[in-house]
Amino acid sequence: MHPTQDSTTAPGEPAARQPTVAITFDNLGEAADLERGLWPADRPLGDHFSARRVLPRILDLLDELGLRATFFVEGLNARLYPESLLEMAARGHEVGYHGWRHEYWAGLPPAEEARILERGARELEKLGLRPEGFRPPGGRLNPSSPELLKRLGFTYCSPAGEGAGILEGLAVLPFAWRLIDAYYYLPRFGNLRCSDTGSDAPLPPSRLQEALDAALTGAPRRRIHLSLVFHPFLQEPEERFTVLRHSLERLQRLVAEGAVRCTPCREIATRLQQHDDLPASKPRLDPTET
Repeated sequence: MHPTQDSTTAPGEPAARQPTVAITFDNLGEAADLERGLWPADRPLGDHFSARRVLPRILDLLDELGLRATFFVEGLNARLYPESLLEMAARGHEVGYHGWRHEYWAGLPPAEEARILERGARELEKLGLRPEGFRPPGGRLNPSSPELLKRLGFTYCSPAGEGAGILEGLAVLPFAWRLIDAYYYLPRFGNLRCSDTGSDAPLPPSRLQEALDAALTGAPRRRIHLSLVFHPFLQEPEERFTVLRHSLERLQRLVAEGAVRCTPCREIATRLQQHDDLPASKPRLDPTET
């Protein structure tokens, strides 16, 4: 079964007023390692475990639960893994943009920013996957970003922050650092963890599960937009994939109850643009350096 399930409307409540939850996945393949100089020069491209081994499991899980997601991928993947991107779309998911090789976005000069946006959009469009949404690597936009994105045909962006809303005519669907798997697992988030917990040590999957459970429980009550952010390359070992499964199963139950609406980001962004009564506020962008 391909994912087709969205939430139903609670009795007497317009669908536009339901809280929204977006399942999102960032990064694919070796693009980020190439950008950071971590990929061995003599190692072949196009056979990364996140694309070949983990992504099929994620797609099967989403199929099983009848949920649709947004995959923010680097433009290079249109060359390295075109069949994977086409399969995402064929199974009902959205393909968004995440830089060409996961370039750190904050501080890019406008000309370079425009070049990278145009390059990736062009490569994805060759596959018939013209992206509507953009998530900046590193989570931060530049002052020039909203205008550039609108000019190039993007309808929304998903930076770090809170409060879904409209920024300079662009829909904004923020994510919170403390609700992404990378915050718990990756050493480079040590400074942020230290400010929160007093230690820069990576945290176990159980801590991520606790945070996601609390967020999903609170979303219907607080009537907020919630972005869940996972990374395919972080879904091994198995206990991490178990957190992903548990969270999506919990979300599926909320959808079945009509407590939240879950669709790809582009559909949430469209409703945000069209309906003043969608739960929203002025977006507040997070300046945190990661």
